[in-house]
Amino acid sequence: MKNKSVIDEADDIRRAVEMVQLGARMQMLEVETRLSREKLLRIYKEVRGVSPPKGMLPFSTDWFMTWQPNVHSSLFMGLHRFYAGHRGLKGLDAIIKAYHLYLDHIEASGVEPALSLTRAWTLVRFFDADLLQMAACTSCGGHFVAHAHDPVHDYVCGLCNMPSRAGKSRAAKAVAKRRPSARPVAVTA
Repeated sequence: MKNKSVIDEADDIRRAVEMVQLGARMQMLEVETRLSREKLLRIYKEVRGVSPPKGMLPFSTDWFMTWQPNVHSSLFMGLHRFYAGHRGLKGLDAIIKAYHLYLDHIEASGVEPALSLTRAWTLVRFFDADLLQMAACTSCGGHFVAHAHDPVHDYVCGLCNMPSRAGKSRAAKAVAKRRPSARPVAVTA
């Protein structure tokens, strides 16, 4: 029996290190491992080189409904459902695999990730608590995160019905300034 507990602790340490590398908050580590808070603090400080941030975890579903977070959350949930449904992964394993693939997709597109591992984990918990659901867009057919129990028969996603200020962030403006102008240059003789 002692060997099993040593193996379980080693597995928890490995998982805690991976979660910290991916940006997990202490509350997530405490829920997903059986390690003491003191051991988790030491792991966090060793991996990140700093103390973990303080504060509460997100507790509202509203963040996931805004335009950009909804697109990112919907991508993540599609990946999570693939791993949970077709690959048979459960719990934290499905979340971590889906989050790695989410980061790969986001990195390949050159966009900053809007979804942290802790938010992704919270998102899955909101689905498990029946606070959120997936809704099919009547325009493009994609599946997007929506409030549970909201009528979705006429649902149109944020990509098909983009808000007027979408993409107008400071980061987008900075990228636009670095790009060469596509306007033709007048040549004078």
